[in-house]
Amino acid sequence: MNKLVNKTLIAAAVATTMMSGSAYAGSHSESITVVSWGGAYTKSQVEAYHKPWMEATGNSIVSEDFNGGLAEIKAQVEAGNVTWNVVDVELSDAVRGCDEGILEVMDHSTLPDGDNGVPASEDFLPGALMECAVGNIVWSTVFIHDESKIQGVDGLTDFFDLNKFPGKRGLRKGAKPNLEFALMADGVEPEDVYELLSTDAGIDRAFAKLDTIKDSTVWWESGAQPPQLLADGEVTMTTAYNGRVFNAIASEGKPFVINWDGQIWDLDLWVIPKGAPNQEATMDFVKFSTGTKPLADQASWIPYGPLRKSSFGLVGTFHNNAEIDMGVHMPTAPDNFKRALQNDFEFWADNSDQLNERFNAWLTK
Repeated sequence: MNKLVNKTLIAAAVATTMMSGSAYAGSHSESITVVSWGGAYTKSQVEAYHKPWMEATGNSIVSEDFNGGLAEIKAQVEAGNVTWNVVDVELSDAVRGCDEGILEVMDHSTLPDGDNGVPASEDFLPGALMECAVGNIVWSTVFIHDESKIQGVDGLTDFFDLNKFPGKRGLRKGAKPNLEFALMADGVEPEDVYELLSTDAGIDRAFAKLDTIKDSTVWWESGAQPPQLLADGEVTMTTAYNGRVFNAIASEGKPFVINWDGQIWDLDLWVIPKGAPNQEATMDFVKFSTGTKPLADQASWIPYGPLRKSSFGLVGTFHNNAEIDMGVHMPTAPDNFKRALQNDFEFWADNSDQLNERFNAWLTK
């Protein structure tokens, strides 16, 4: 894994608490390491989760970035040297890591009720509470283009049409979610994608479609890369995480357009590596950060939807521009959700090794 070497020590600079309800308020100061994806996403977590929790507890957080996956968690656990406390992972990795025994089991009964009094078990959306994980956001992989340079882009078929729209394409380096995009661009409806990918013929068809743009592809690994590739003119279109694109548009004024056709949406969840230190403080952070208000606050920084129902009505405008309604920019907004595909976490938990091995071999051909 190509880890981003980007550690930020965020110091807790308060001696008294300004909030209540934390198990660690007023106790001996602890430090935990929270690992996420960097950029605008981590910034949203720092503002909505880290700073308020540190203010409430007097504890401190080391914020570290990575590119996803389980390799680093597994290496720490197997070496008996776990330095990460909480890690933000995709749903398929949460399921797989739990199955492999490298993640701590979480007691969901300790999660706080919603601010409306609804128990956490009923407040979280279905699928957000897993044996070893607590969900925090809905996010999406979409594709984007620069409206100042090209117009008339319709849907995924245009992304794969080098004759109609010449130029390089940007894709995340890996089998997921490129195989899904390829099949939908080849005419497969979202509801049929995983049934087809469960067959050799379907996998062959997906790679054949990727073959049509392979020589014109720039591969990216971190979420910050796609908007930069587009801004620099290195690609004509690229897949990207919807929140990163929104940040480029709303905060940096980039003339980028998100195309939601065939968006692949997913959940991200907090997990705790097996044997992580300071587990009481660690779980206290998980409980705090997945409460009603912190989840809603996070969504005011970046358009990733909160996973508590009680948070929905609290999501307002963009923190930096009160004229921008965050609700319409969420992956789950009705206009954005017309042709959406949910990532099948069970499929990828079972098949990621095999398909990534084939993908890596395909890259070298």
